[in-house]
Amino acid sequence: MATEILEHTGLVIEETPPEALALAPLDTFAYNYTGKEIRINFTCPEFTAICPFSDFPDFATIKIEYVPNELCVELKSLKLYINSFRDVKMFHEHVINRVLDDFVKSCDPVSVEIEGDFNVRGNIKTVIRASYRRSAE
Repeated sequence: MATEILEHTGLVIEETPPEALALAPLDTFAYNYTGKEIRINFTCPEFTAICPFSDFPDFATIKIEYVPNELCVELKSLKLYINSFRDVKMFHEHVINRVLDDFVKSCDPVSVEIEGDFNVRGNIKTVIRASYRRSAE
């Protein structure tokens, strides 16, 4: 576990280090209409990860919208990937960036937008958005 102690409060943070993540792989299949822009939306309403401070679960709805290039993400692998965060200690911000990075790496989309709508915790509601757009070649 990667441990950090906050300077001002002395709180201990224990995030799961990247090399210890056992995330399921995102499988893909060929998109037969390359060049024809479509938008694909996924909603994953049962996301959970573990808070690095409290060890309690954080719940969220993860929304993904992407425009495929040559590959599409296979749904069962997405389900297994999202569910593999269940035992991961990670901040909300890091979760969304990790999902974005893994998604882009797996299918090289034209564009993708990811939103993590986390449940209220300690009187604070967190919504995090990250996006990627393929550079013009």
